[in-house]
Amino acid sequence: MMEHGSSKVGAGKDAIGAPTMEHGSSKVGADSHSLPPVTYRGKVRDVYDLGERMLLVSSDRLSAFDVVFGDTIPDKGKILNSISAHWFSLLGDIQHHFISAQTVALPPAFRSPQFEGRAALVKKTQRIDFECVVRGFLMGSGYKEYQAKQTLAGEQLPAGLARGAVLPEPRFTPAVKNDSGHDENIPFAEMRARLPTYADELKAKSLGLFAFAFAALKERGIYLLDTKFEFGLLNNELLLIDEIFTPDSSRFVEIDAYNKAIAAGTEIPTMDKQIVRDYVESIGWNKQPPAPKLPADVIQKTVAQYRKMQEIILSIKPEAISRK
Repeated sequence: MMEHGSSKVGAGKDAIGAPTMEHGSSKVGADSHSLPPVTYRGKVRDVYDLGERMLLVSSDRLSAFDVVFGDTIPDKGKILNSISAHWFSLLGDIQHHFISAQTVALPPAFRSPQFEGRAALVKKTQRIDFECVVRGFLMGSGYKEYQAKQTLAGEQLPAGLARGAVLPEPRFTPAVKNDSGHDENIPFAEMRARLPTYADELKAKSLGLFAFAFAALKERGIYLLDTKFEFGLLNNELLLIDEIFTPDSSRFVEIDAYNKAIAAGTEIPTMDKQIVRDYVESIGWNKQPPAPKLPADVIQKTVAQYRKMQEIILSIKPEAISRK
């Protein structure tokens, strides 16, 4: 059983939408007439189908709660692209779709300044329509489920856990992808029923990847709270696709800041787009389009957090980590 009916190619959650281009601007530059058409325009990335390969172009667009905002985050696309490229370079024998983010490796039509630092050449896969979420701490929608039912992805948890509590062990909490709306969190048993051939392997790969990054980041004073992965199939083999361990796909926090927040019972100051989520929830947004306009200070704080995580992640060297 494959996907559950989708024929989408492996560009991750961003493989949706109409063929238009934007990197914080609607203009694409003087050479745009020579470019092939955009195959998909996603919430953050524009995807070009190049035959057996694809080009993912990371824009400065911002999405939260599956809604794209009118405001952009300066240089966000370049930051995300560099972070993912670096993580992929650290994965060793783990199979993935990434080929190169170097300008010289791109097709000639994409070597213009508008793509510099934003484009990644990848293998084309058939996307599996599940988000593979791993949570090490009780945050976000996981905490909301726990508050309502004392469960996480349908599995019982101990009573009395606070927001941000360390889970007894990292939990795999999948979601069904929905390109036109909110993803649907489901129990693993349901994922296995829908995708019996690959569910167990997806769970094992996701938990292994989480452990790998958690250890590398902990050495640098950072907790990886949770993250999400996407996978695709190429020649019946599972490949990790899309972005990995970025501030768009993950929650991070400095360990010292986490400990202080837990001790004081205050909000955990994560280093990702949680700043945006917290702001829009504080003003009572209903999480439906159109997204509210973001204040300048929210944008500036978000940029600062993304840049800080970029600096930390790019400092991780292959010889300093384990690839178990």
